[in-house]
Amino acid sequence: MTIFNDPPSLFIPVQAGRASEEVALQIEAAIVDGRLSPGERLPSEREMQSQFGTGRGVIREAIKVLKQKGLLEVKKGSKGGAYIRRLEVDNVSESLALFLKQHPVEPEKLIEFREVLDRTITQLVIAHASQRERDDLMKEAFRLEAMLKETEPDLIAISELDRQLNIMLARMGRNPLFEWVMHAIQRGFSSYDYALYDNKVFREKAAANWSDTARAIAKGELMRALAFVGHHYVLLRQCIDENAALTNEPDAPFLQEDEQ
Repeated sequence: MTIFNDPPSLFIPVQAGRASEEVALQIEAAIVDGRLSPGERLPSEREMQSQFGTGRGVIREAIKVLKQKGLLEVKKGSKGGAYIRRLEVDNVSESLALFLKQHPVEPEKLIEFREVLDRTITQLVIAHASQRERDDLMKEAFRLEAMLKETEPDLIAISELDRQLNIMLARMGRNPLFEWVMHAIQRGFSSYDYALYDNKVFREKAAANWSDTARAIAKGELMRALAFVGHHYVLLRQCIDENAALTNEPDAPFLQEDEQ
């Protein structure tokens, strides 16, 4: 006689008290370690009640928590249910950007971090980017410079192009971690670069600096490129100091661009 064994359970029973939290943690662990794949549907509520040994309310609360984390997508209809979401860089960047906005930092700390990041990315770009990518970066930098030299520059469009250039540069480094971090940074803040673009004198210097940096990268001139990266942050510090002197205020915690 053939004996059929039930398939192993995906989850184990939880203890009362923190049941919904334990259910959410088990499901999250199954997603992270690959037992549940993006696009896959979770077992039905009834099945999970049986596996976890708990009630429907606990299951629904756990699903709600995981949905808020962006790990699950709940669909309705004949094929409804809770499905595993594939986390994209925008999901992660948005969360990190929100965190950065809620935790202001001093201008110098922010500038220091961005300068170190940009120097590292520049080295990776010269080591790994194709010549076509370098040339495209230079063309976009020239376009930014032309926009900044206009009599009445569109600062919103300029800010967006500046963001795109930074993300483009990070992508060229062929290290996804730097690209993800840059995405988050550009969504959360952009190192007071708006201060440079608001000031006509510094605006022209910043425009020329972006073009000089991109040109050096295109030519594979690492030391010149790093020198121009450093000069960008010299200009930024000078601009912030000048603005602080005009307002008679010491360096204040970072103020978001959309709060200006």
